[in-house]
Amino acid sequence: MGERVDAVVIGAGVIGAAVAFELSKRGYKTLNVDKLPASGYGPTSNSCAIVRAHYSSFDGVAMAYEGFFYWKDWPNYLDTVDEHGLAKYMNSGTILLKSATAHHGKVIPHYERLGVEYEDWDTKTLQEKMPIFDVHAFWPPTRPDDPHFFDTPDELLPGAIYTPGSGYVSDPALATHNLQRAAEAKGGRFLFKRKVTGIRRDNGRVGGVTLDDGQDIDARIVVNVAGPHSFVINRMAGVEDGMKIKTKALRHEVHHVPSPPGFDFEKNGCHTSDGDNAIYFRPETGNHILIGSEDPDCDPQVWVENPDDFNRLITHEQWEAQVYRCARRIPALEIPNEPKGVVDLYDCSDDWIPIYDKSDLPGFYMAVGTSGNQFKNAPPVGHLMAELIDACEKGHEHDGDPMQVTMPYTGVTLNAGFYSRLRDINENSSFSVNG
Repeated sequence: MGERVDAVVIGAGVIGAAVAFELSKRGYKTLNVDKLPASGYGPTSNSCAIVRAHYSSFDGVAMAYEGFFYWKDWPNYLDTVDEHGLAKYMNSGTILLKSATAHHGKVIPHYERLGVEYEDWDTKTLQEKMPIFDVHAFWPPTRPDDPHFFDTPDELLPGAIYTPGSGYVSDPALATHNLQRAAEAKGGRFLFKRKVTGIRRDNGRVGGVTLDDGQDIDARIVVNVAGPHSFVINRMAGVEDGMKIKTKALRHEVHHVPSPPGFDFEKNGCHTSDGDNAIYFRPETGNHILIGSEDPDCDPQVWVENPDDFNRLITHEQWEAQVYRCARRIPALEIPNEPKGVVDLYDCSDDWIPIYDKSDLPGFYMAVGTSGNQFKNAPPVGHLMAELIDACEKGHEHDGDPMQVTMPYTGVTLNAGFYSRLRDINENSSFSVNG
């Protein structure tokens, strides 16, 4: 027998759960469908869950800065109880090293315009604040098989930009479960271990979804928040040809190493964006350091055609590349013999900026292309998507007159058209996880 809801949300990762919560708050009867056994069980669970503001665009910085306040106000925002407890916001701060990428030069004007709190450190201050850092400039990023990889350069970094409001979320899967419980408290439902196999149409608009057990769910709204499977769902819905910006899945590795002897990085370390070495790293539980890549040209990109079939094992080559780059910045780092880390997929758009939009199929919406850098933005994205969906369902023509969405905490008005599927590739993007 069929079932009817107002909105089916495909995916129960952190953004899917946030969209459901925000729609439920507005009175929509929502149902999240996910083929995995629990919310936040997929790539969300392997997210680095970093909360930082240094995006390439004003819109990116504005969205991320708004996110700071959601995470700091997490219990009040959720307004519910989770029997598993609440995820914690670890307010470690972020160090954005000044490097030849000039990324810091892009973000400072946006910080100034939005009032993002930051400190401008010179080289001496950087060394004082982070005595374990080697402050030499290693640009350009290379791999350990480069003959000059282990050379000590003469030039020093000019300093860093520090944002004290940044940090990371202690448990990304728990944060997602918190959002699930918050959505359920408003009447939302979650259906696990069910796969969407069809997007149905009804009189020229979306009519609902069909599941792998043959069940039909009727809904006049379907939201694709399927992460690395987003392109699969868009093709299923027949909307990909109507998109100028598309998405695809990228395999990514993140590695864990112990903090250097004598330094408690979990307590005294900061999330650090080291564009000079094309890595980022942050404190991790157990006095460890978590290391990820900022996708330099020297690192091979592994695009995945089938998101259900990819190599989930750490590779020696990428482990060595990322950990050795971190050891250049932290010379006292002791490199373990046994690699440890996680492998998962990013959902990348053509310019690494997400698509938060309607589609050519009325009633079918997308929150996709989230590229490994949108965990922090899940709550404000939920707000933006709910406002967009609500307006479009009431007749607003978003393509011709892009929605302007006022954010609850900062009061900043975001142009939702920035995230349009019909935009040209944004040449100001970092074309990396930095967004």
